[in-house]
Amino acid sequence: MAAGIEEYRAKLRSADEAVAMIPNGAFIVQGNAVGEPPALLEATARRARAGGLTRLTMTSLLPLAASARSILAPDVRNIIEWRSIFASGADRKLIASGEAVYAPAFFHQVPRLYREFLKIDVALIHVSRVDKHGYMSLGVGVDTSRAAIDSADLVLAEVNEQMPRVYGDSWVHVSEVDAIVATNTPLTELPAAPVRDEDAAMGRIIAEMIPDGATIQLGIGGVPNAVARSLTNHKHLGIHTEMFVDAMVDLMEAGVVDGSRKTFHTGKALYAFAAGSKRMYDFLDDNPAIEGHPVSYTNAPANIARNNTLISVNSTLEIDLTGQCCSESMGEVQFSGTGGQHDFARGAFDSPGGKSIIAFYSTAKNGEVSRVVPTLKPGAVVTTPRTEVHWVVSEHGAACLKGKCTAERAQALIGLADPKFRDRLTTEAKRLRYL
Repeated sequence: MAAGIEEYRAKLRSADEAVAMIPNGAFIVQGNAVGEPPALLEATARRARAGGLTRLTMTSLLPLAASARSILAPDVRNIIEWRSIFASGADRKLIASGEAVYAPAFFHQVPRLYREFLKIDVALIHVSRVDKHGYMSLGVGVDTSRAAIDSADLVLAEVNEQMPRVYGDSWVHVSEVDAIVATNTPLTELPAAPVRDEDAAMGRIIAEMIPDGATIQLGIGGVPNAVARSLTNHKHLGIHTEMFVDAMVDLMEAGVVDGSRKTFHTGKALYAFAAGSKRMYDFLDDNPAIEGHPVSYTNAPANIARNNTLISVNSTLEIDLTGQCCSESMGEVQFSGTGGQHDFARGAFDSPGGKSIIAFYSTAKNGEVSRVVPTLKPGAVVTTPRTEVHWVVSEHGAACLKGKCTAERAQALIGLADPKFRDRLTTEAKRLRYL
């Protein structure tokens, strides 16, 4: 029997036995999004409810269902302090009510924050089955887990038979963990975004801005899905993204993406984390065309720029007439997080032939509210400053803001607004002396 397998078996514990190793008062980092370890989180919440813990601090980005029903549940709020680095439906209301706190961060810097700025006591990670050499893959959650493992005093691993094994810098050896909990649990799946009439228009506009041979970064949602559907006649595209999504499976299976013209990791699709359907998770498993890497690598602007013709597509909630993009708050209320939008805005612009695209629906609330506004709402967070914004796209067209003065920016953005709001925006632009 291989030494790695022997060590794996020696470290096997039940979830309750594993979390019994967590010291009271610990600062805990857990896997992000689909990489959150459900059995370990539920056992941690059970121990808290039973009185085995009186104080913990826990953190991650984009907590999902497993967190919501365990460590974010109402009956452990007085024991577990939650620090969000990217809010989701699971913790958004807690942040708004003051029951949890939010920590702003660029996504690519989070691993460094773990290593240099936070004292991490425990890392809870979610990994794949072990191989004969004792290695497990971080699968859908490569992004910040390596930094958490390296920084923590105690590492607890949930080994899930259904976690894909992914190539790249995703490997964890059994010698690096202190206890192992074996599970066979389906990964959280994200529902497909509803299709809106505006999606097809934006998909066509953006697809026309992407030449054959380009490398793309797409987020999740209706617009990225529409872009992917509009790319079916393209050739030799590559992928360098923070988030791997179902639309990328479609493009790879259709032969549209082959990575053959990539100038950074030629032939490989790079990502930091993945979220979507079981079909996508199965596609990632043991696929040599795909590599998972820490977000400090995928999202470092200098690495993004090593791809020629890198086209990034991200979205925003509100944009003012000078080009400031609020992509993470509804006025004073934290809605999501900074994430990697700014990382890719800078990296794509610095890529030879690259474009950073911020896409948005021109209206919200069934057409009653304009997303193009004279000035951002009070308390709104500027996720991507106007100095970084390159291209902006709505269903009404596209405009490049680089090199434009405030008057030219205002005119361009008014042209991307819904027609029924343009007269009002023009009046406000004159009041603000932009026009």
